[in-house]
Amino acid sequence: MTSPTTLIASAYERLRADVLSGRWAPGQKLGIEVLREHYDTGATPVREALNRLAAEGWVLHLEQRGFAVAPVSEEALRELAQTRIWVETLALQKSMACKDEAWEERVVVALHRLSKTPRSLSSEHYDENPEWESLHRAFHMALVGHCGSRWLTAFCEQLYDQAYRYRQLAVKRAYKHRNELEEHRAVVDAIIAADADAACAALEAHYSKTARIILESGSGASPV
Repeated sequence: MTSPTTLIASAYERLRADVLSGRWAPGQKLGIEVLREHYDTGATPVREALNRLAAEGWVLHLEQRGFAVAPVSEEALRELAQTRIWVETLALQKSMACKDEAWEERVVVALHRLSKTPRSLSSEHYDENPEWESLHRAFHMALVGHCGSRWLTAFCEQLYDQAYRYRQLAVKRAYKHRNELEEHRAVVDAIIAADADAACAALEAHYSKTARIILESGSGASPV
């Protein structure tokens, strides 16, 4: 028999993934009964999962009105993009200051694996490839993972998740209109050349372009 703790953890992971991917749209009400049926689980695991997601800011606990997915906005996206640039360029600088062959190899291998994996499961339209998303996250975490601070690395991971949610709201429109591989390669080339300023500039340009694409798509233009 599955333990209550396991059921809660499963409901949390599935619900969190669906909020980040945009399956549950920003501002959408999240009824306990609807979620219980959708995830084929009990009301208690769903309620506990929602409370945990509310504590993390992914879901809003509406006074006397249940739960809803946290909204998105242009202001929040701009703040997120700028914060990501500040935090992750600092982490990248620190990683490069402690640069060694093992870290450089991890970064190069992460880029190579990402480059060999299709962005979409379909060549005709965008169909999320979970393997690409996993490798994309691994690449960005490799860039900052040698900074020497678990706190800084953990913050970078939180920012990545927030950015992923916004990306998913716009990716179908942006698909095939961007060469992400070349943007990633520009960062790695600068790392190999031991040029911290160029590496940080390339990472900043990458994140700024992501924010611009999302804003132009209208996906973060106003609260939903």
